[in-house]
Amino acid sequence: MSRSGSPVRLVVALSVAAALAVFLLYVSVTGGTPSIQPSQLKGRTGEVALVGKVTGTPMGEGQAAQGLRFRLQDVSGSASVPVVYRGSVPDLFKVGREVRVEGRLRSGVFVAKRDSLRTKCPSKYTPKSSA
Repeated sequence: MSRSGSPVRLVVALSVAAALAVFLLYVSVTGGTPSIQPSQLKGRTGEVALVGKVTGTPMGEGQAAQGLRFRLQDVSGSASVPVVYRGSVPDLFKVGREVRVEGRLRSGVFVAKRDSLRTKCPSKYTPKSSA
């Protein structure tokens, strides 16, 4: 019994597999969503990951209808933007903490995607001991 398969089917299958592998590699390297700071937000229309430091007094709750409202400031600058976030709030969230949240700018307010709020590793905020 001999199997006579078309080499065209094999070439198509390998091409699809290679294209999928390249796409997965691209997404894993780029992270999928560009990370920017509040000063770089102006003129952006698509979804981004906003990175910055929490300033001011956060108001509301993530699970409430109005959501959690806070300001996010550039890590080493003064530009800031108001943020509205709905979803679970990490235990380490507080004023002065560096966070990352995904969403888009709407009418001057950054509207975050549900459950996209992440805090940076707290070890970055402890001073290095001099030995």
